[in-house]
Amino acid sequence: MTTESSFGLRLKTLRQQQGLSQAELAGGEISTGYLSRLESGARQPTERVIVYLAKRLGVDRSAFYARPSTTNSLARALSLAASTDNDAAVEDLIEVLAAAADEDPLLRWQALWLIAQYRNGRGEHAEQLACLEELSQIADEFELPALQCRSRSRLARCLRATGDVARALELAVSAHQVAREAALPVSDKANALLALVSVEAEAGRLPDARAHAEELVALVADGPQTLRAEALWSAATVSSRQGDDDAARAFLQQAMTALDSRVDPVLWARLRLAAASLYLQGSPPSLGRARACLKEADAAFALIGTQVQQQELLVLQAHLAFTEGHHDTARAALSRLDPDNLVLTYRDRIRLQTLDARLLIVEGHREQGLTRLKQLAEEARGAAYLDLAAEIWRVLAEVLEGAPAR
Repeated sequence: MTTESSFGLRLKTLRQQQGLSQAELAGGEISTGYLSRLESGARQPTERVIVYLAKRLGVDRSAFYARPSTTNSLARALSLAASTDNDAAVEDLIEVLAAAADEDPLLRWQALWLIAQYRNGRGEHAEQLACLEELSQIADEFELPALQCRSRSRLARCLRATGDVARALELAVSAHQVAREAALPVSDKANALLALVSVEAEAGRLPDARAHAEELVALVADGPQTLRAEALWSAATVSSRQGDDDAARAFLQQAMTALDSRVDPVLWARLRLAAASLYLQGSPPSLGRARACLKEADAAFALIGTQVQQQELLVLQAHLAFTEGHHDTARAALSRLDPDNLVLTYRDRIRLQTLDARLLIVEGHREQGLTRLKQLAEEARGAAYLDLAAEIWRVLAEVLEGAPAR
C-alpha cells in the first residue's frame, strides 16, 4: 500500500498532467470531496479505490508509488527549464532526462515536449525528430487524444522540414482526424490544420491544401493573434503555389496587420521573410517591397534572431541580390554560409542549392549549373516535394530559353 502523502501527491500530479478536474477524475464512483481528501493525504485509499483511479487515469497501479530519485530530479529540472528562457536550464534538463530511468512517462512527455521546442528553435532537426518520435509513442501508449494530436502535428511539421513528405502527410491527416473526432480545443484543431496545409502544399495536393486553409482561416477568425497570423500565412502559401499572387499577397498583408510585434516578435519578423520571398517569386517580382520586408526582418533578427532565422535571412538577401542582377553580391552572401553548419529546412536547402547552380551558370559554368539543376529537380521529385520540383524545372526551362533570370 502506498503511504498517504506519496499517494496523494502522485494522484494529484497524474490528474493535473492529464488536464482533468477533480470532478472529471472522480466520475460516478467516488465523490470529489473524498478525492480531495485523498490528494491532500487526509484519507488513505483502499485497494478498490486505487484500482478504480488507475483505470480512470489509464495508468498501472504502480504509478501511485513513490518514484525513484531520478523522477524528483527530472521534475525539478523540468520546472526550472519551463520557467525561464535560459538555454542552460534546458541543457540541464536534457542531461537529467538522459540519466533518468524509471520516471513517470507523462513527466517524460512534458520534458520531451519542451526539449523538442528547444531543438526546433536551434534548427537541430535530427535531435528534434528523435524527441517527437518518442513523444508520439508515449501519447499512443496512453491513448490520450490531445497528446496524440499535438505529437503528430509537431512530428509532421518536423518530417516536412527534413524532407519526408510522405510520412508527414500520413501523420498530419491522422492529427487532423483525432482533433475532430475527440472534439479537441480550437488551438489543437488549428495546429493540426497548420501541419496538414503545409504538408499538402509541399506534396502538390493544392486543392486539398486550399480547402483546409480556408477551414483553418475560418476556425481561428476570432482566435489569438498568433494563430490568425499563422493561418493567413498558410493561406498565402497555398495561393502562391497555385499561382494566385494577388490573393497570396492579400493574405500575407492581413497576417502582418493582424499581429502586433510585441505579441510575438519572432513570428512578426518571420512573416516579413515570408512576404519578401513571395515578392521575389512574383511575376514580375516586387523588388522594392521585398527589400523593405528584408530590412524590417534584419532589424528584428539583429536583436532576437536565432541561427536558423539568420541563415534564412541571408539566403533571401542572396536571392534579392541575384534577382537585381548583383551576382557578385549574391555569391558573397552565399559564401557567408557554412555548408557544414546549415540548419535550414529541406526546402530552403534545395532552394539555396538552386541559387548556387544559377550563379554557376552566370559565372560561366553553364554545363555544371544545368546538370546541378536537373539533379536538384530529380531529388525534390523523389522526395515527393512536387511543387518544389516544378519550381526548379521552371527555372531550368527559363535558363535554356534564355529568359531573364528571376
